[in-house]
Amino acid sequence: MLGKVLERLKIAALNKMQLEALEAGKKENDIILLSPTGSGKTLGFLLPVLLNFEKNIIGIQALVIVPSRELGLQIEQVFKSMGTGFKVNCCYGGHSTRTEKDNLRYPPALLIGTPGRLAYHIHHANFDTSTITTLVLDEFDKALEFGFQEDMSFIIQHLKLKKRILTSATEMKVIPDFTGVVKPIQLNYLQVSPTQPQGLKLKIVKAVGKDKQEELFGLICKLGTKPTLVFCNHRDAVERISELLKNKSLSHGIFHGKMEQDDRERALIKFRNGSHHILITTDLASRGLDIPDIENIIHYQLPHTEDVFIHRNGRTARMNATGTSYLILSETEHIPPFIKEIPIEEKLPIVNTNPQKARWCTIYIAAGKKDKINKVDIVGLLLQKGKLQKDELGLIEVLDYSSYAAVDIRKIDSVITLIKNEKIKNRKIKMEVSI
Repeated sequence: MLGKVLERLKIAALNKMQLEALEAGKKENDIILLSPTGSGKTLGFLLPVLLNFEKNIIGIQALVIVPSRELGLQIEQVFKSMGTGFKVNCCYGGHSTRTEKDNLRYPPALLIGTPGRLAYHIHHANFDTSTITTLVLDEFDKALEFGFQEDMSFIIQHLKLKKRILTSATEMKVIPDFTGVVKPIQLNYLQVSPTQPQGLKLKIVKAVGKDKQEELFGLICKLGTKPTLVFCNHRDAVERISELLKNKSLSHGIFHGKMEQDDRERALIKFRNGSHHILITTDLASRGLDIPDIENIIHYQLPHTEDVFIHRNGRTARMNATGTSYLILSETEHIPPFIKEIPIEEKLPIVNTNPQKARWCTIYIAAGKKDKINKVDIVGLLLQKGKLQKDELGLIEVLDYSSYAAVDIRKIDSVITLIKNEKIKNRKIKMEVSI
């Protein structure tokens, strides 16, 4: 089965950490897996989980607890891509509890969820915990940081486990007793891996005075249309920068924990499909998100610790690619002491020119998987009725009750006009430019 899984994932071979995790999964011991962001931890724990699945068992066999819905959805997608034949579901705050309850009537072999939502379903007896033998606490350090200890403890009290797998991207001095982890096999790849990706360049931009907004805008203009994440320490800074870019007529997305779930999801979709080249975010986006091909990281506000710096930079220069990390320093700020490498100073142009507009624009379709809509339906509609050529249609993402398609921005008006009265699967469905 392993060979077929790797073939479906288009992976030539497992890395050393994944191979060691797979071997550890064959033993009865619990596992603590410490490995940096972007090192392949998801596959590192999914393979041992899959190893212990039994086809004749009806019910949930493994539970994965995650600190954020985005991480949960990413793990769900990876597992689906593995093509194991086992069902998987994901539960999280902001999602319909009724839909999740209906899904759980036909229980998956693998259930993924955020602590609060899983605790809700256990409290309401929406799934049977008696068949769950494996527990994964993914990004456990982040879950503790977010204050999920009480919910996680409640969940674990209701489980009779044979194996626990705990993953973290930072060293943990003490493992809380409520996890029940006993005599674990510890796989520590934090020191083995470099503190920053090998293909990463570090650069600094020096600001005049304390306000760094103009330098940020100048750097964004210089970087042009390359996918860029701008990190802030607080959500008010995210909103403040967003206002600046709006005033400069510069299209972008924002992402932070106080946004509605649908808005966060839309922001990531538009960033992934190229409708936005810039995403202004807190450290919520530094781990566990499916946002590939990031070329630039901008630290608008300096990270407080080395761990945060590593996690932010881990979003770029992944899988042997290259990337650049920029630190914007005010006159009163200095390079943090944990940065040993001397960054190159980046000079900004005297006159700023707004980057070219994105090639893509996103269409929102008010139907998804639960409405029996798939990518083939959307492709057929947009090519046949929308009169698009194949190269004028970009990434399509189908969610439970909505779908999103990237369309060449030059064709967006004509496409909307052509499809506004069309049907999908004999149903009239709302279709419009995504706000």
